[in-house]
Amino acid sequence: MNKSLPIIMLLSAMILTSCMNKNKKSQKDSEVKKSENIEIKQTADDLLCGTSKAVCYSGFRSGQHPDRGEGAINPTDAEVLEDLQIISKDSLFNLIRLYDSGENSEAVLRIIKEKKLAVKVMLGVWLKAELSAHETCGWLTEPIAQEVLDKNRIANEIELQKGIDLANQYSEIVVAVNVGNEALVEWNDHKVDTDSIISYVHKVQKEIKQPVTVADNYDWWALNGKKLAKAVDFVSIHVYPVWEGKDIEEAMSYTIENVQKVRNALPDSKLVITEAGWATVASEFGERASEEKQERYYHELMKWTKEMNITTFFFEAFDEDWKGETANPLGAEKHWGLFTVDRKPKKVMQSLFPEL
Repeated sequence: MNKSLPIIMLLSAMILTSCMNKNKKSQKDSEVKKSENIEIKQTADDLLCGTSKAVCYSGFRSGQHPDRGEGAINPTDAEVLEDLQIISKDSLFNLIRLYDSGENSEAVLRIIKEKKLAVKVMLGVWLKAELSAHETCGWLTEPIAQEVLDKNRIANEIELQKGIDLANQYSEIVVAVNVGNEALVEWNDHKVDTDSIISYVHKVQKEIKQPVTVADNYDWWALNGKKLAKAVDFVSIHVYPVWEGKDIEEAMSYTIENVQKVRNALPDSKLVITEAGWATVASEFGERASEEKQERYYHELMKWTKEMNITTFFFEAFDEDWKGETANPLGAEKHWGLFTVDRKPKKVMQSLFPEL
């Protein structure tokens, strides 16, 4: 008899037992991980204005744009009124998101009040760069000069005060104020330190009665957002499956994964989705961009967020051709609207707007 055989058999048994234990542990870890998912569903009291359905609005048409350093070319009052009447037709959207507290946003609030429109607003405070993200932002080719950053800090203080003033002046229309839009992620060009944004949030909270938030990418919130989440009144997240390489078949499951990731990280925070959308034309996305896919994502997203009691601002109301690279008319940034830049309804809205 081979004297080494018992030893070999013993070693084999030990290896087999070890593998079985590892498999059991892996299964157990998987089960624990699944059980750690915290319930996403909120209560109806967590909805802004009692609605789950909202839309992002910036009314710049062809030839118009916000201030690029030489002044803005804003929509006229008549154009803003036309937009607001389209948005709120048959109570399609009674809640909109504005991105700054500049002249155009002030005009929107004034027109809503003058015309007694059934539209509420989440007002934005746009923050310019206070840090140079040239090492992490793909389109910043050189550092932002310190002189520029210093001027931006002054401009941000002025913008904050404008937001405070508008929120108080139009307190019956402004239901929340958002301080900074994607100013925390490393890949953007208007980066601001988290502690600075927290100080801005506290400043606004002291001066207004409405809740105050900060809007940023879901992944930033999940990985870095605990300190800021304690400062804001609710957490505002952005989710874009199509930007992350997903096609329509995976869109909703991935969106839910994104929201779940934030919920697990911030279990005590009220969540609002302040941007989620689907581009209809995009050289960056190829066939993943289409009106048919936008229509499907819109309906699936709105159905789920209604069930979850999560206010969701669909991005966005109208195409804006001033965005992105001027030389690329097919760039994604220009084509997220539910309507074209000339106010024609895309597929998702055509049945509701036969007159357009």
